[in-house]
Amino acid sequence: MAGGFPRTALLCATALATGAMSPAFAQEVPTTAQAASPSPVEPPVAEEADNNDIIVTGSRRQTTLQDAPINISAISAETIKNQRLDDIRSLASFTPGVTVADTGPASAGQIILRGISSADTNDTGANANNALGVYLGEVPLYLDFKLIDIARVEVLQGPQGTLYGLGTLAGAVRYLPNRPDATGISAEVHGRGYAQSHSDQLGGVGDFSLNLPIVADHIAFRTATGYYDNAGFIDYNYLLKQPGVSDPQPVRASEGSTGGLGGTDDYLANFKRKEDVNYEHTFTTRNQLLLEYNPDLKAYLTYAHQTTKTGGRQANGAGVLGTGRYEGPWRYLEPISRKADLFSAEIFANVFNVAQLVSTTAYTKQANTSVDDNTDLLLDLDYGYEAFPSFSSYANNANQTKQFNQEVRLVSTHGGPINWVIGGFYNRQKFASTRFEYTPGYAEYYDIPRPDNLEYLSAVSTKLVEKAAYGEATLHITSKWQVTGGLRYFKYDADVSGGSDLPLTGGGIRRMPFPSITIAPSRIRTGSTGKDGFVWKGNTSYKFSDNLLAYFTYTTGYRVGGVNRVVPCILPLAAGQNLCALPNELIFGPDKTRNFELGARASLFDRRLQLTLDGFHVDWSGVQVPSQTVNGAIGITVNGANAVSKGFDFSGALKITPDLDLIGTYSYVDAHLTQDVAGLVVSQGQRFDASKGDRLPGSAKNSGSARLVYNYPLGDDRSIQAIWAAVYRGDIYSRVGLRGNGEKIPGYVTHSTSLTYTTGRYDVGLFADNVFDKYAITSIGNDISSFNQVRTDVVERYFSRGVLTPRRVGVEFRVRL
Repeated sequence: MAGGFPRTALLCATALATGAMSPAFAQEVPTTAQAASPSPVEPPVAEEADNNDIIVTGSRRQTTLQDAPINISAISAETIKNQRLDDIRSLASFTPGVTVADTGPASAGQIILRGISSADTNDTGANANNALGVYLGEVPLYLDFKLIDIARVEVLQGPQGTLYGLGTLAGAVRYLPNRPDATGISAEVHGRGYAQSHSDQLGGVGDFSLNLPIVADHIAFRTATGYYDNAGFIDYNYLLKQPGVSDPQPVRASEGSTGGLGGTDDYLANFKRKEDVNYEHTFTTRNQLLLEYNPDLKAYLTYAHQTTKTGGRQANGAGVLGTGRYEGPWRYLEPISRKADLFSAEIFANVFNVAQLVSTTAYTKQANTSVDDNTDLLLDLDYGYEAFPSFSSYANNANQTKQFNQEVRLVSTHGGPINWVIGGFYNRQKFASTRFEYTPGYAEYYDIPRPDNLEYLSAVSTKLVEKAAYGEATLHITSKWQVTGGLRYFKYDADVSGGSDLPLTGGGIRRMPFPSITIAPSRIRTGSTGKDGFVWKGNTSYKFSDNLLAYFTYTTGYRVGGVNRVVPCILPLAAGQNLCALPNELIFGPDKTRNFELGARASLFDRRLQLTLDGFHVDWSGVQVPSQTVNGAIGITVNGANAVSKGFDFSGALKITPDLDLIGTYSYVDAHLTQDVAGLVVSQGQRFDASKGDRLPGSAKNSGSARLVYNYPLGDDRSIQAIWAAVYRGDIYSRVGLRGNGEKIPGYVTHSTSLTYTTGRYDVGLFADNVFDKYAITSIGNDISSFNQVRTDVVERYFSRGVLTPRRVGVEFRVRL
């Protein structure tokens, strides 16, 4: 019986990192696929400078990565291709300060920058995180769009609210797509096939990009489309043959024994199996239309669509009832379907050679449906459901998010010692969710007149409206020294409306006689909240020489508060089960960060060695933390703590020989509470105190990567490339300070390798990921107190552990037309 939210709480190597705004023009350098002469209104594109520095635009101005004075990491298209980086989860392995747990295709993944996270880990990931901004081009959205035909990905650490419409507490991730070109046709076809350990499936990826001029120099169309058929490796071997009749645990628990799943006869009578359920079937397409009147006025119209389907969790049951490492003990298949659509219009205009106007209008819609084994949740609530010998439960969930945003920005192009950016932003997000829980056979067993066995339902809808005005200005005091200041004003309002009912109880049956699934108006309640405020930025950098730059930044950031997606309580509370939020549990306020950074970047030995080092200190106040409602233990968010994150990022590239490169990253993140907090952590209905110094969950304190790249030229535009990469992710806490049955998730090292033959027209190669088939835990679902928990004579299967994708070995090709 859950509400619209779970009841328990919810980028290989970078070439260089960190940088600062330079006095460059607001336009971008074009790619080979674009016009040779960039206009002053060109949007972000892919490019590398003549000395192989990546061009970045995170500061809203073109500069090389080597010369930019804000903390920015950039992953080029070449690196994305060579390391088979399909989405944000794989990018994170090679980007300092970024943690994304491998939780499989069930979600977009929980992106954590510099340890700014207080939520428990979970084995299903996340489809939202408003601590950071995620952009596709100029459009903000939180979605794991596949990295097909992407020019580069930029990660900006620290608050960016004076440069970007979306408010950012921890930073921003930007996916910069290649743009349509009205001067020539180009196309690329890519394929990948592999075998995967612990799987009976073969996996494959196929995609293509096509650029097609329609009217020379004025209109062009570009599409990037692909299908991902990734193999699963988790087996659900104990699915119920006939829910409500089959016995989920044939051997009952007794004193000194937790019972079991029985022998062959028991299996044949009660169970069936489904192998490799955590497969990924993803179709993705991104389509852009360029409309260019002249170099001073152009627009990009974009439609993007992506659907992902999987059959179950990428997790195991930690060995409960004798189940294995790549085995889920759950009684029902848990399919998940995710669908997203994006419509956007981006307009770039030269305003009297004084400024570049950028207007972005976007509408996005995301719809997710899922089924989960609900049995253990009901057992954990200890309402006595196990008295029905064949008791089991499943839940059907659906949620939809609709988002409209409008951003208008002016970036100065007039030259001179002062550069500036000003903008306005409007964002409206609507969310709606429903949950229907069923208990097959339960109604018949107790002669309850509800033949559909609907035990609980809830419906919750929320609305968030955010407005902001922002800007910053840079004064170039000398050709080497610049100072930047920025300011943002924000205002948001949030509302919630929802209700729930229990159709198998006396009152529920009266209010909802079969076949009704409509919640009575008397059981629907509302809540609202809102706030406004300011954040600001100060930055200065000094270029000691062409090979040495240092910078200092102070920024403040915020994350909007909001309303918990939980049904409000009807007061006074009725006798019996109440699954709802009290008035003081309905809303939560914003939290804020103050970020101090000191960084330096150096190029030595005629640029053969390039180094970046950045130290940071982030004070985090009013931290939004996960909690639970008093009634029903439904997951909610509250403001409950102050914390700090401090550490440093390092990245470097060494050209050992003209043909051999060593690229490495390392990050140290110490994120912990700075005060004692009573009752911060909730587990099994109990509240546990947290203490000053308790480490925050979800991110690795130590992480790093190393990559050796060897290119052997064969002449005639042919070469052989060999790559060996190693990634280290240190240990992670599943819960604040390991309080309330939290666990330390061990660190691990993985290796990958590839050998590729390249010509001007095509590439073909062999690869292996997770070469040594490392088994590792990536996340924890619920907590260890649920492991082997017995209710009367039934063992719960509520505790779970997310697991790392095992070894893949395969072939890959790419053809350029």
